[in-house]
Amino acid sequence: MQYEDLKNKVAIITGARRGMGKAHALKLASLGCKVVVADISQEDCQKAVDEIKAMNGEAIAIKCDISKKVEVDAMIEKTIKDFGKIDILVNNAGICQFSSFLDLTENDWDKTLDINLKGYFLCSQAVAREMVKQKKGVIVNIASVAMGQIGMGFPGIVHYCASKGGIVAMAEALALELAPFGIRINSIAPGAIDTPMMDSTKQNPKALEGTLAVIPLHRFGKPEDIANAVAFLASDESSYMTGSVVVVDGGWIAG
Repeated sequence: MQYEDLKNKVAIITGARRGMGKAHALKLASLGCKVVVADISQEDCQKAVDEIKAMNGEAIAIKCDISKKVEVDAMIEKTIKDFGKIDILVNNAGICQFSSFLDLTENDWDKTLDINLKGYFLCSQAVAREMVKQKKGVIVNIASVAMGQIGMGFPGIVHYCASKGGIVAMAEALALELAPFGIRINSIAPGAIDTPMMDSTKQNPKALEGTLAVIPLHRFGKPEDIANAVAFLASDESSYMTGSVVVVDGGWIAG
């Protein structure tokens, strides 16, 4: 698919300095989007922007902690100033810190929920206010198979699971509320993807063996596997989808 409709669309990708977020930025840029690379490190964001420009794409780097409203608002203002509109938001930024439930601190809980859930709320609300003006827009959330219900729960990351389940629930509610304005919102639930977040698993032979054993395709996914799903949901090819969850996990849940 060439996704011709994505040409000259403006897309904000959070958590885009590395891993899946960077893959999303590169993919959308390759399809003709003007990309905002947003993350907590201006220097790393600029490196991603330089890669996009090297492939003749158009992009800007914006330092943004999505858990802080003032920084989210500044990101939106900068995007409108430079590109004039916002067509696509990819909520990708997130953290995962392991801790047993009985040892989990309030600070660790707050930090995870602030970034993984509150940050998605702040970005979605700020972007939706702009999209309402143009009566069109797309929001894509990166959730996780660790979302409970149709997904799975995992010990040791209860706060992460709670945040990812919250993302899906929020997206379902927003899909209903924003549909009258022509705004679609869908979520992607990745499984085990080969990003820095999986380094601890890869470095532990037993954990690595155990993880691969429950994945029918018997491998980690690539960031590009998720970026391909992002491109589909961002494009008009998915124009009849909103409030949906697309699972990309190598068959993990099915197994």
